[in-house]
Amino acid sequence: MTGRWVDAAAVTSDAAAATSGVAHAATLLAFADAVVGSDDEALARARAAVLHELGPAALVDAAAVASNFERMVRVADATGIPLDPPLVMLTEPLREELGINRFGAAANTPPASAALRLAGRVVRPVAFPLLRLVQRLRRPR
Repeated sequence: MTGRWVDAAAVTSDAAAATSGVAHAATLLAFADAVVGSDDEALARARAAVLHELGPAALVDAAAVASNFERMVRVADATGIPLDPPLVMLTEPLREELGINRFGAAANTPPASAALRLAGRVVRPVAFPLLRLVQRLRRPR
């Protein structure tokens, strides 16, 4: 949305974190992994690293974001909520690239039909530039 390039593979790949374009990606990724893990010592180390490298406000923000995503995922998984067809259409290549479809909850979303995949190929090139334009228009001046 900001026009900066980032490598989304850093979300699921430690190796991609260093070159992702996201500041402190490796530290944030380690924190996110520790938040959803079961190793209290790893969480303490990750929390301390975020605090040391990014400061207390960023630690609070990172914890809030990680917690919110964990909550949303648990609710969606527990209720079996599938992705909406427009989201399936727009995110199919990204979900495949990141390996998201290998998670158990992916079974809640039916595979994209041939027509939806074709529509995605047509819509994706213009959808994200349009979303960036909308964001720029909504910014306070």
